[in-house]
Amino acid sequence: MGLKETWHFLTRSHAETGEKHSNESLQTRYYKGNKDKVIEAIEAVVKESGYNLKRTERERGEIIIEQSSGQRFLLVASVITVRPFKTAVDFSCSYSTVLPSDFGKSKRMLDAMYKKLDKQLVYIGSGLGEQLL
Repeated sequence: MGLKETWHFLTRSHAETGEKHSNESLQTRYYKGNKDKVIEAIEAVVKESGYNLKRTERERGEIIIEQSSGQRFLLVASVITVRPFKTAVDFSCSYSTVLPSDFGKSKRMLDAMYKKLDKQLVYIGSGLGEQLL
């Protein structure tokens, strides 16, 4: 972990995935399936994990997940079909804490969500946006 990542780790209570993220585990992941199948898989993972599924907007491809007891967080999943049966999934997670940092909990949450999705869906790859266009 470089100096910049260490600084972000110590000063953030938020993490998100992206196409060209410097951390490979936080790059956008692509799965085989249409948008509805991927949304259903995310909803199943959320229910299995015991989190509260606040809202699903299928047309926009957004799922809002929260936990309001214990360690409070807000997790937003974005699902975008790039090609037929190739769907991208990104997450954004924010923890509610009185400290200026969540000490990596949001990053670990994103890693855990991706690992659970990998078991539910066929994983194609990460950061493949330019190859698929």
